[in-house]
Amino acid sequence: MATPSVEQRIIPPPFVAKRILVLAEEARYLIIGRVGAGPVARRSEGRRLGVWRPSLSNALETFAFVYIWLSIAAALIVLADIFLLGRRQSMGVMDAVWPLTMLYWGPLGLPFYFSFGRAAHSHAQMQGHEHGHDAEPPMWQAVFKGAAHCGAGCALGDFAAEWIALGLGLVLLGSALAARLVLSFVLAYAAGIAFQYFAIAPMRGLSLRAGLLAAVKADTLSLIAYEIGMFAWMIYRAHAWPAMQPTDWSYWLMMQIAMVLGFATTYPVNWLLIRFGVKERM
Repeated sequence: MATPSVEQRIIPPPFVAKRILVLAEEARYLIIGRVGAGPVARRSEGRRLGVWRPSLSNALETFAFVYIWLSIAAALIVLADIFLLGRRQSMGVMDAVWPLTMLYWGPLGLPFYFSFGRAAHSHAQMQGHEHGHDAEPPMWQAVFKGAAHCGAGCALGDFAAEWIALGLGLVLLGSALAARLVLSFVLAYAAGIAFQYFAIAPMRGLSLRAGLLAAVKADTLSLIAYEIGMFAWMIYRAHAWPAMQPTDWSYWLMMQIAMVLGFATTYPVNWLLIRFGVKERM
């Protein structure tokens, strides 16, 4: 059986340091293959070193690399539109929500932003307020914004949790995945409540305590629904692609998919919360 080609065994890593380590391990792998180890042993050793993977993984890693950079570009486009072109949101926290939403929706989120998420220029907004031209958006758009608002806080907390768990080597009940899920929920909940507070307190003129209580009431069910969808995919990913780590581009592509699924599961919950006045229309 022929030794797998270099293209089959090396995935372009996202960081230069990792690239150097992979090249060093590749050299070791080639040496092992030349001193008489059989093909099965060579593949086994390559997997153990993390330098041999199927070609499908190479394609997935390459696609993830491209899509994540497109997602970053989409977030930068929205940031430039908001802060450089004067399209500031009437609700200040949404200035952060839309760019964060682009980070996990990627370029697929741009049509939603430009069709109904984009604010008028600051001067036009002032004139609209003076003449009473503020129109209430359709319910599905208001719910989309509410779900995006919830998702932005969750995404921020989940992103931080992944790197903290990796850096500290956290394990819960013998499982690194369990530790990541618990930490993700805690940080996502904290970030979600903060985002909700800065949306709901200014609109209702609430004090800090009253605003936090209202934020907890408005965001708890929404966040739990989001995390259900997200965690379901994360658990599936951990079993389908157990070798993926946060240092892989494909890992973050899977996280993007998880966040979009979380958006899907929290959408109907946000509809109900807005419908019954628990959560404000964005």
